[in-house]
Amino acid sequence: MSSGTAMIPNIHAIKAGHKATWESGDFGEIARSIEDFAGEFMAGLPLKPGAQVLDAACGTGNLAIIAARHGCRVSGIDIASNLILQARARAAAENLRIDFTEGDAEALPYADGQFDLAVSSFGVMFTPRPALIVSELRRVTRPGGWIALANWTPEGFVGEMFNVFKAHVPPPPAGVPSPMEWGNEEIVRSRLGDGFAEVRLTRRIARMRYPMPPAETVEHFRKFYGPTQRAFASLDDQGREALRKGLVELQTARNIAKTPGTTEVAAEYLEVIAVRS
Repeated sequence: MSSGTAMIPNIHAIKAGHKATWESGDFGEIARSIEDFAGEFMAGLPLKPGAQVLDAACGTGNLAIIAARHGCRVSGIDIASNLILQARARAAAENLRIDFTEGDAEALPYADGQFDLAVSSFGVMFTPRPALIVSELRRVTRPGGWIALANWTPEGFVGEMFNVFKAHVPPPPAGVPSPMEWGNEEIVRSRLGDGFAEVRLTRRIARMRYPMPPAETVEHFRKFYGPTQRAFASLDDQGREALRKGLVELQTARNIAKTPGTTEVAAEYLEVIAVRS
C-alpha cells in the first residue's frame, strides 16, 4: 500500500508534466459529459448560502458553479491556466462571483480553516503526493467542516481504461502513486486517519453519455482529453493503433446506450465524505 509520504525525485519536472498534460487538448469538452454527475454529487452536501466552499483541482468549474448558484462564497483552484480561463468565462456568463485561481492544490493559497466545505471531482486524485494534498485540504477546512471527494475506482470503467493505457504506454515516473489508489477504501481510510472525526465511503455510479458511437468516443477523448492525447503522442504508429483498438474494444464492451450510434458507460467512483475534527 502507498501512503503517499515517500519522497518523489524530480517533483518539479513531474509537476510541469502534469500542467502540460492538463493544458493540452480541451478538458472543457470532456467535462460536459459529467455535468449531470456534478449535480448529483453536490446535492448531498451542505451548500448553505454564505458558506465558504473550495473546489480543489476544479478544472472548468463544474462543482464551483453549482456551489455559487446556491449562494455560497466559492473559490476554485487548478494547475491548468486554460481551464481556469474557461471556468471564469462560465461564471461570468451566469453572473456568478467565484474566485478562480491558477495554482497548485498541494500548496493552497488560502488561510487555515477558511472553508466550510472543500470538494474535488476527479481532481485531487491526480496530484502526485497524497499525504500533502490531504494535509492541505485539512488545513484550509475549519473544524467541523467537510471534505468531499469523488474518485474513480480501480474496479470501475475508468480503472479498466487505465489498465488499457498501462498495457501500451510507458509507466509513470518512479515514486508517483497511481491515481486509482484514491478509489481504494482501505488506502483512503489510511490517508484520512488523522484529523478527521468521521469518514464515510460510498461506491456510486457516474453515467457518462456521448452522442457518438464507441469508436468516435475514443477519438473524442484522443482530441480533447489531455492524458489520452499525450498517451497517443508517446507511441509510434503501431503502438497508437494497438492503444486505439484496446480503447474501442473497452468502450464497445461497456456501452449500455439504448440509442443506436451513441455511447453510455456506467463508471464507478468512490464518494469520500470526511468531517474535519
